[in-house]
Amino acid sequence: MVQGIGRLAKDTAVYGLSSVLGRLLNWMMVPMYVRVLENTGEYGAVTNLYGWTALLLVILTYGMETGFFRFVNRSEETEPMRVYGTALYSTAFTSTLFLTLCLLFLHPVSRAAGYAAHPEYIGMIAGIVAVDAFCCIPFAYLRYRGRAFRFTAIKLLNIGLNIFLNIFFLLVCPWLYRQHPAWVEWFYRPGWGVGYIFLSNAVATATVFLLLLPDMLPGLRAKMDLQRLKQLLTYSFPVLLLGVAGIFNQSADKILFPFLFEDRAQASAQLGIYGACFKIAVVMVMFIQAFRYAYEPFIFAKNREQDNRHAYAKVMKYFIIFSLALFLGVMFYIDLLKHFVGPEYYPGLGVVPVVMLGELFYGIYFNLSVWYKLTDRTVWGARFSTVGCLVTVAMIVLLVPRYGFMACAWASLASNLLMMALSYFTGQKKYPIAYDLRSAGLYGLLVAGLYVAGMCPPIENTCLRLSYRTALWLFLAGFIIKKDIPLREIPPVGSFLKRMKEKIF
Repeated sequence: MVQGIGRLAKDTAVYGLSSVLGRLLNWMMVPMYVRVLENTGEYGAVTNLYGWTALLLVILTYGMETGFFRFVNRSEETEPMRVYGTALYSTAFTSTLFLTLCLLFLHPVSRAAGYAAHPEYIGMIAGIVAVDAFCCIPFAYLRYRGRAFRFTAIKLLNIGLNIFLNIFFLLVCPWLYRQHPAWVEWFYRPGWGVGYIFLSNAVATATVFLLLLPDMLPGLRAKMDLQRLKQLLTYSFPVLLLGVAGIFNQSADKILFPFLFEDRAQASAQLGIYGACFKIAVVMVMFIQAFRYAYEPFIFAKNREQDNRHAYAKVMKYFIIFSLALFLGVMFYIDLLKHFVGPEYYPGLGVVPVVMLGELFYGIYFNLSVWYKLTDRTVWGARFSTVGCLVTVAMIVLLVPRYGFMACAWASLASNLLMMALSYFTGQKKYPIAYDLRSAGLYGLLVAGLYVAGMCPPIENTCLRLSYRTALWLFLAGFIIKKDIPLREIPPVGSFLKRMKEKIF
């Protein structure tokens, strides 16, 4: 069990390199976006369309990724390539159909979304979503084969190319257009800033598709198995409902916001502020994403062995500990992190702690999902997420016109907290796992106390304030190490101490 958790930690670190570093680099693009784009409304358009992207991506993958892991890891499975090929052909068909329909009805769709003046935005987003949805299965195949480093390398190349093109189009080209217009005027359009953000993403996505072709070939050579497809769809459909409701919980604010105000410009401006400040809380999202990449293969592989409920409980404990430490770290250094956005975005900083807590509850909910995924009761996940989605939409629709973007943050927190509670109490009846609630409560109270102690005292000097908060965070780190993670049990540290002991004695 210890070895399995160690492998999970290693895979989380490797997958996290692409997820965390990628989101970190994209996060560092926010200062450029908010300063290069003409106003907060333009960044609101980016936030809105990427909200749609997240929702559509879940719909077009329709739980097939989780279904792939479920069936390819079954002990009696003798033809994993048949499962891989079936999932690959299925997502290829649906992605192609989606892209074709979007291009055929591009102008009506653009008008309905509020971008009649820029139908090319919708066309590029449709292409990005279609290719990303198809590529999720080859990426899942790499995770199944344990090829974490290839997975990470392709993800990082995608991120690096995307960032390079953003810098080229948004910074380099405008400078060249002013200094040497003949060099770029044949392809560069001044004032098309938002369009270049999507174009950069589209080029990077197409590059990923080409790089994954060798990994697709084993699946494409396998025959399409209609019986296996039926099993995959039956298992994955509740996961689709779960995913749609889950991602809508996270994207509903960005999708619905523009439709809740009569003044579209005002809505886009507020959404831009909310979207930029939301990025500060992305550290929690990065950690959860990295954890998710490693945890799904871990739980399905573990299920092939003996009952490992104790391992699942231990993983939950460490997840909560590290998530709370992340939360406290971000909030203690918010005085520095806020400079990633301009002063015109500072009114939205209040959403950061609320969003981070909401993401923490979502991460716990994801941990709890082990019971219905392993028992093939994914319909329960769909039920929980549907309830959460209804709460999110109701709170947004009722409260946003009065309280603005803060209502979005509170809606997300309330929804994730409710889903977490429903999943826990139902799971304890149907697949009981002895989670360490005492430890979770202890760390929750400790972090809450340190948060109040660090944020409330009115220390005017920035250096003194940050030094004081750093001391509080180090106290938390020391408490964690002393109570739950002795240094000698951390593999690199343990090996170092062992070598030092051998040299001395």
